[in-house]
Amino acid sequence: MTETMATVAKGRKGTIVAFAVSAVLIILFACGPILSALLASTIADIQGCALDEGGVHPCMIGGADYGETLSVMFVLGWFGLVTLPLGALAAVVWCVALTVVVVMNIRRKKS
Repeated sequence: MTETMATVAKGRKGTIVAFAVSAVLIILFACGPILSALLASTIADIQGCALDEGGVHPCMIGGADYGETLSVMFVLGWFGLVTLPLGALAAVVWCVALTVVVVMNIRRKKS
């Protein structure tokens, strides 16, 4: 009986970890492009560099030009138009899966 309870406890812990990791991945996927654009904008503002979708502007940081990198990071924000709705859909699926697992565990405890 003790082995069965230990196995169940390990399974629950693995399920919790899997749901937590998947939630973090969904959030990163959905918000990643927006975070990239915000980070690029913040770096450009701190360094006093111009940053827009119109083209690459030089941005010297520590003796190196990071203008192209910041421009790419900034334009990647447009992928948020795709990743945010997909992330929302993935979050809904995640919530349904979590609900099913919780209900199954409650029913298993009662029987």
